Amino acid sequence: MRTLLLTLLFAVILGTLIAADRPNFIMLLIDDMGWGDFSCFGNTDAQTPNVDRIASEGIRFTQFHVNSPICSPSRCALTTGQYPQRWRITSFLNNRKDNTRRGVANWLDPQAPTLARLLQQSGYATGHFGKWHLGGQRDVDDAPPISAYGFDESLTNFEGMGAKLLPLTLKPGDTQPGRIWEDAVRLGQPVTWMQRSEITTGFINGAIPFIEKARAARKPFFVNLWPDDVHSPWWPPANKWGKDKHEMYRSVLVEMDRQFGRLFDYLRSNTDLRDNTLLLICSDNGPEPGAGSAGPFRGTKTTLYEGGTRSPLIAWGPGLIDKQKSGTRNETSIFAAFDIVPSLLTIAGVKPTTQIEFDGEDVSPVLLGRSDASRTKPIFWRRPPDRKTASDKLPEHLPDLAMRDGNWKFLCDYDGSKPQLYDLSKDQSETTNLASQHPDRVNL
Repeated sequence: MRTLLLTLLFAVILGTLIAADRPNFIMLLIDDMGWGDFSCFGNTDAQTPNVDRIASEGIRFTQFHVNSPICSPSRCALTTGQYPQRWRITSFLNNRKDNTRRGVANWLDPQAPTLARLLQQSGYATGHFGKWHLGGQRDVDDAPPISAYGFDESLTNFEGMGAKLLPLTLKPGDTQPGRIWEDAVRLGQPVTWMQRSEITTGFINGAIPFIEKARAARKPFFVNLWPDDVHSPWWPPANKWGKDKHEMYRSVLVEMDRQFGRLFDYLRSNTDLRDNTLLLICSDNGPEPGAGSAGPFRGTKTTLYEGGTRSPLIAWGPGLIDKQKSGTRNETSIFAAFDIVPSLLTIAGVKPTTQIEFDGEDVSPVLLGRSDASRTKPIFWRRPPDRKTASDKLPEHLPDLAMRDGNWKFLCDYDGSKPQLYDLSKDQSETTNLASQHPDRVNL
């Protein structure tokens, strides 16, 4: 009996130690930020020193894509590792009437595979802090709680079920703050009201104690940190107000970077976190027209051109990433947000059941700086069904479908008409349509 007890005790201790040594993950997903908005991706109009420092210690990926040029489906792909069309999430989730009109689900089916649930089942502590927008918004008040998707703890905004931060607004000349999204209180309690310009700090203030609890329990952790910066409407600090859309956006961008500094300093100051945490930073889609920058790329949010789907991606993990790749720029590897799910599972040593069919591929060696390869299959996109034009002020009719296969990008309407073909290795701005010159590729 004594031998059996000692064996069991040893197994428990060993299991705890192994769990504590498994890598931690933080997925920092920014809202409506363009490829060219970080200064480390070429922005000379605004400086983002905290993100830039992270980039100088990690890897910048210039050919990373998200799986939709608009919020909810992009987040769905990053959550499930699958195309969002599988779950009828093809545009932003809105009120019931509008969702029905557009053929969009009211929320992500909780039967969908999620990275959080798979990691949770493997012993990870899992937390979501920030915007959700995969169910529980406007009059959709019976959506599953965020915990139904594999999260132990959550803190969200007005577009999710559960505990939340809601915004107080203050502009120059105001003597009392205003409130927006007051009706979201019914979507979950408790509610904390705080200045909109500081809500990113609020989510970080929720995430850090969660991480501390996981460390105390000797559990690896997975954290979504999804601020609703830099989405409009923009509410920078009153003393940093701008005179137009671009200046307002820039002020929020700079302020968001400042607030990130607390999280980044926390990760660096703890040796076990610095050596065993993989931090990924990207945006959910391209910038709102007239606000942020898509860099050299054509298109903005809601469009299938590169400016709508190409996102800056930074991977930081001094103890996990090849040290020779620290501070480098990967301009070769082509992959997308849904590839992150199977990749992080591989890094965590988790083998999901064969019943789960991911559309994403394992590119973990790429994320860790050990390969410059790309995913093997093409990436496909479908235009949000309600966005044939980018906005009322941009009347150009947009392609319905897009595909990227290596350096070739193909776009067309649903019936195959109006084909566009670009060689991104020579024309990253998609200016010269080669469809008439390569009918063999168009007709594949």
